[in-house]
Amino acid sequence: MAKILFLDESGDHNLAIIDPQYPLFVLGGVIIEQIYAEGQLEGELRQFKRKWFGTDAIILHTADMVRNRGDFEQMKDPNFREPFVRDLNALMRRLEYMVVACAIRKDEHLTRYGVAALDPYFLSLDILVERFCFEIGAVSGGGVIVAECRDPVLDRELDVAWLNLKVQGTRYMSAQQITRRIIGLNLRAKTDNIAGLQLADLVVSPIGRHVLGKPDHEDYKIVESKFRTDWRGVYDGFGLVILPKKQPTPATQ
Repeated sequence: MAKILFLDESGDHNLAIIDPQYPLFVLGGVIIEQIYAEGQLEGELRQFKRKWFGTDAIILHTADMVRNRGDFEQMKDPNFREPFVRDLNALMRRLEYMVVACAIRKDEHLTRYGVAALDPYFLSLDILVERFCFEIGAVSGGGVIVAECRDPVLDRELDVAWLNLKVQGTRYMSAQQITRRIIGLNLRAKTDNIAGLQLADLVVSPIGRHVLGKPDHEDYKIVESKFRTDWRGVYDGFGLVILPKKQPTPATQ
């Protein structure tokens, strides 16, 4: 059965621009069985939106919900916001998906590697593709990646990053393994109203807050329970990768 990795991001991957309030880039995604993504997931999300907004044409977008803008102006009212958030959290908890994410502290990344620092988007994509391949296993054509269109320049950069993976592979996954297991990377417009992409959007912001050390909300606890793990239930390095890794403290004499 084919799996889909829906991707989204939080923050700017440009190392020339580091926001002191958010010096972070997060590329994250949800891995979902294709039949579930195109069936039950789509149905549940549409039902949720009809319940709260009277239409399923609205697209759930964290930035708009946090700022009470666009279709989410009524979230200014606590009598709407609080039960809406509770219901959204309940939906995120019961849906079936697996979370993978890579968070890069851009300031530390640039300090450690200088001019040799890799582009955070390329580096993050390598890591997520590896873990997606591990999850697919030795199944030919077992997965596809879906990401949201942004602008022509950024979309071209993503195409180049994907092509590079198909040519060079990664540290743990050969180019041949990647091209055999993953059918391709498809870019879809936000207006296509794809449930999997909206779920990915809901996942990345809580991860960013957590990595920055901000107080965790209920949504992060839900995301944490969905991370890909090893057989021991450990998600560090398996579902969530934070870079650069902390260097060991030298032993004192």
